[in-house]
Amino acid sequence: MQHSKEIQSMNTSDKLQKKAKIFRFIGNYGTIIGLLLMIVVFSILSPKAFPTMTNFLNVLNNASLSAIIACGLTVVVIVGDFDMSISYIGSFAGVLVCGLMVKQHLPVAAAIIVTILVAALIGAFNGFIVTKLNVVSIIATIGSGSLVYGLNYMYSHGSPVLTGIPTEFNQLTLTRIGGKLPVNILYMATVSLILWIMLNRTELGERIKAVGGNIVSAKLAGIRSDRIKIIAYIICAMCCAVTGILLASVMGAGTSSACDAYMVNSFAAVYVGSATLKDGEFHIVGTLIGVLITTIAFNGLAILGIDTYAQYLFQGFIILFSVALSSVARKYADRKSVV
Repeated sequence: MQHSKEIQSMNTSDKLQKKAKIFRFIGNYGTIIGLLLMIVVFSILSPKAFPTMTNFLNVLNNASLSAIIACGLTVVVIVGDFDMSISYIGSFAGVLVCGLMVKQHLPVAAAIIVTILVAALIGAFNGFIVTKLNVVSIIATIGSGSLVYGLNYMYSHGSPVLTGIPTEFNQLTLTRIGGKLPVNILYMATVSLILWIMLNRTELGERIKAVGGNIVSAKLAGIRSDRIKIIAYIICAMCCAVTGILLASVMGAGTSSACDAYMVNSFAAVYVGSATLKDGEFHIVGTLIGVLITTIAFNGLAILGIDTYAQYLFQGFIILFSVALSSVARKYADRKSVV
């Protein structure tokens, strides 16, 4: 009798473990499942326009600039902070790079380098306020974002830089590798790969994760957390500048509000990404998947001729659904594992 109960208990335990594995799988891959379902639905509804190589490249091209700024934001979020100035820095970078070429007559390469360096200084300023003045990161970067917005208007007088932009600058984003692959995809892949290697294969990346994981333990281990946080903000600001510069090249102009839409999209991508593959951890691959989810949603609905307001509603729904599916599945998996 006792032996029978033991066997029954073991069988029950095995079943619970199997269920836990299933829920864990859903928890780690819920966002990817949502992405694949979305692709299948759009392919069925628009079989001639959506599932084509041309549209696939168009999706990646549209996602590229958003991915760069979102990956930069990921670094700051990994270190345990927020940066609410990302869209302001990106917009200012676009205005500044165009202004340096048109007003100060700098060569294209020099204008780009100066703009990225200015962005790095803004990032260092953000990090200084957060670490040395002990201002909460959300408040600090909202304030610095307002300052950057003011600098933007002071430099441009609120007018877009439209004329006199060198053709060489516009060609930065118009080139197609092999006549097919948009060069923006290469920029995205390069920045993402550099950040992935930095976070996962370097000592700096390990320190960034350590500070974000437990800042007290990191300090006890001899890690200079303030310096690490400042570096994270600098990296984020430089990524914002790259997006702003490339967007200015795409538009053929520098405008004061060009990157406004990237604020919400970037945070959405980062947090959707945290529900992908890893248990609530922020990481570059997850962020890229998050960017793809939002971009494909807009692309598919636009092809179907859906109104803009409905596109935003659907985008919000798919983000919430993907994250919720992963979160709920993880909770059930943890319960089953404990039982």
